[in-house]
Amino acid sequence: MPGFNKIIGHKQIVEHLQNAMKMNKVSHAYIFNGEKGSGKKSLANIFAMALQCEGEGAKPCGICRSCKQAENGNHPDIITVTHDKPNSIGVEDIREKLVGDVMVKPYSSPYKVYIVPDAEKMTVQAQNAILKTIEEPPAYVVILLLTANATSLLATILSRCVTLNMKPVPDEMVKKYLMENVEVPDYQADVCVAFAQGNIGKAVQLASSDNFNEIKAAALHLLTHAKDMEISEIIAAVKAVSEFKMEIQDYLDILAIWYRDVLYFKATKDPNGLVFRDQVRVIADQTNMSSYEGIEKILSGLQKAKARLNANVNFDLTMELLFLMIKEN
Repeated sequence: MPGFNKIIGHKQIVEHLQNAMKMNKVSHAYIFNGEKGSGKKSLANIFAMALQCEGEGAKPCGICRSCKQAENGNHPDIITVTHDKPNSIGVEDIREKLVGDVMVKPYSSPYKVYIVPDAEKMTVQAQNAILKTIEEPPAYVVILLLTANATSLLATILSRCVTLNMKPVPDEMVKKYLMENVEVPDYQADVCVAFAQGNIGKAVQLASSDNFNEIKAAALHLLTHAKDMEISEIIAAVKAVSEFKMEIQDYLDILAIWYRDVLYFKATKDPNGLVFRDQVRVIADQTNMSSYEGIEKILSGLQKAKARLNANVNFDLTMELLFLMIKEN
């Protein structure tokens, strides 16, 4: 497990956590708020490791007994709260793994750190149970709530925690990381960076995918032939993306990159600024067939489709509305 110096981006959050430790002003509860892949889990794990570090100098040292235990996932005073149901964290999960455990003093460390992934999945009852502990915690307890949607937490929890919002990592930092650590070619890195929109986890996921070229080919086939395809064929093609173990929302983000390229080229005629530079002829053809208003409608439609899918609107209906609109524009 790396130290804070290996975190890509999030400089302000890292400095805040390091200063809290140096000044002995560590809060009893933190919320790490950011979308999946934004780095909140890595930050929380390194912070927990640093809190328990027994080494001298910069923490975590990575070499002391405590750091080795944390790195191997068997530190007795760093507890990850797991849950059986995939879509909810119930009150019994919180009572059993956190509320009922906090009064037991740390085995060998200054703190007892509880990490709660997917905290937005806590039921109201679970949140009320954890609230009592956050309000009156033992001095040695630190609770780290990891969430993709902090607004789903009770206002009383938000008011008693330090909220750390994960911000997008600059594109140049994401690209440098991919080139140096994932060893992808320059062009592939550009597509992954545009897709990730500052989310390094998403960039790494796509860059590391064995199916990258197939995903790209499937997207380009759909984008260049949609106008001649029946809606039923389009829906089947989109559903087939699941074979690549890719979320449909992420696939729609790749389609959005294409239409941003079309919009950019229509405005500038500059092929060097395109993400899909190798498809400049097809993009040029699409710019001739589409108006600025039409392209903007498509980009807006892609965002609406993502929102509908997140709200569990029927998949086939959502895709039908989206691609009818794309065909029209």
